[in-house]
Amino acid sequence: MTSRKRSARKRQVEEFKAGLSSDLDASCRRFGSAQGTLDQRREAAYRKKSCESKQRYDSRAEAEDTIQACAEHGRTGLSCYRCEFCGGWHLTSHPRET
Repeated sequence: MTSRKRSARKRQVEEFKAGLSSDLDASCRRFGSAQGTLDQRREAAYRKKSCESKQRYDSRAEAEDTIQACAEHGRTGLSCYRCEFCGGWHLTSHPRET
């Protein structure tokens, strides 16, 4: 039960706000930490999908030669792109915007 005295009520309100502030700060820190972990996992999954699971070519010419060889065997619709992670070249079947 709360007190009817102004000074006691004021002290109770200040204690409540102080406790609320520290709880909120702790929650924000936990959320920030969890968000950082999630961002790292997302980045690792993206890197694995777009770079580490693919054949790397040292030059664009080498990648285009491979595209030509694939076309001779019936595989069409391939293009190449420069990888933002390894700096090499990879092949893709997705149309690339130029």
